[in-house]
Amino acid sequence: MPIIPASCTVALEIALALALCPMPPQTARAATPPGDACLMFTASQVSAVFGVTVSDGQHPIASSLLLCGWAPAGGPRIDGKKLTVSLMTERAFEVGKTPMQGIAKTPVSGVGDDAYYVTASALGTGLSVKKGSSFVQIRVGGFPAEKAKELKKALALQMLAKH
Repeated sequence: MPIIPASCTVALEIALALALCPMPPQTARAATPPGDACLMFTASQVSAVFGVTVSDGQHPIASSLLLCGWAPAGGPRIDGKKLTVSLMTERAFEVGKTPMQGIAKTPVSGVGDDAYYVTASALGTGLSVKKGSSFVQIRVGGFPAEKAKELKKALALQMLAKH
């Protein structure tokens, strides 16, 4: 089996998100979430939660502030510890709750105004969070599945306390 670079994995995640949540171009521009995903966490916050030092957040797509990733020095590795944060539109958040074959949706209580885990076998589990008019998805890699869920929730609670 060929090894896929982490940058390709992130691109695949973005492509899947766009495929699952298509929007007409005029709606997409009008619904673009404000802000910079890299401002959701500091490297020290992520390092404290992960138990390993990570570099400052980086935009894998230089022209977009909607996606940011944190990883140890040397960059993300396919099975390495990493955090990816995506800013979402309200529509993408709501569509993400729609039942789909092969994708599990699990409500999460005590996180923001609304939150759910979305699990697709090939992409793992993401935690989507709504707080007011802000919508974010948090993905953690490099940990066992249940530990990754705990870390996503801990990071979401830190993020909500800060913003």
